[in-house]
Amino acid sequence: MILEYKGVNIFYTDNGHGKTVVFLHGFLENSSIWNPFIPELAKNNRIICIDLLGHGKTECMGYIHTMETMAEAVQAVLEHLKIKEAILVGHSMGGYVALAFAEKYLNLTKGIALVNSTSKADSAEKKTNRDRAIAAVKHDYKTFVRIAISNLFNPDKKSSLKKEITTIINNALKTPLQGIIAALEGMKIRKERTDILQNFKHRKMLIASREDPVLNYKSLLEEAKKTGVKVVKFPDGHMSLIENEALFFQNIMYFIEN
Repeated sequence: MILEYKGVNIFYTDNGHGKTVVFLHGFLENSSIWNPFIPELAKNNRIICIDLLGHGKTECMGYIHTMETMAEAVQAVLEHLKIKEAILVGHSMGGYVALAFAEKYLNLTKGIALVNSTSKADSAEKKTNRDRAIAAVKHDYKTFVRIAISNLFNPDKKSSLKKEITTIINNALKTPLQGIIAALEGMKIRKERTDILQNFKHRKMLIASREDPVLNYKSLLEEAKKTGVKVVKFPDGHMSLIENEALFFQNIMYFIEN
């Protein structure tokens, strides 16, 4: 479905009835990443999946898509659907958006699951890497996307997940150049939200993967301890929802229903 918001088309899906759960995808992904889980989850819940700004079928809104701007677009969808409260599940960049949403719309947020994500801001080194990524994508868009997606997986899993990785790459290649750059710029300047996560009084969970090439596993465990968030440990890379699909589904189902 399409919602027009501030002159931009926002794509979302809406399935099932019951407790509302909003799924927010990561960088270079789109809402279809959650498709394997929707049929089962929607049996007892209302599952909303949204294409974030500049990704999937949602259009771009400028040169920089801040996490706050993305969160406002998410809220526009929920307001349109007359949803008064929701649990948010965010993968990677989607987790940054979920925390920005919780800060701005705390009364609507009844749960936060960070999937291979963090409440911390980018370090100086990571900001430099974002700038390098922007230069790389401007230089050779297709090569950047292929390498960026492939590098998110545990090397030991790449051969067995070749089909899935190819599908994600093909979907990612549909992301407009402006959308990629705007997201990179937005992630680079995002603020620290450790206090938001620490002070959040409802259900909260963090999925951390031992072989995650993007986020340091030990740092995530320390963050979880500091913020009082339940941590679930996964064995593989940054794409736990694909690399460990059954384990991911089991933990998300438990998180939603308890």
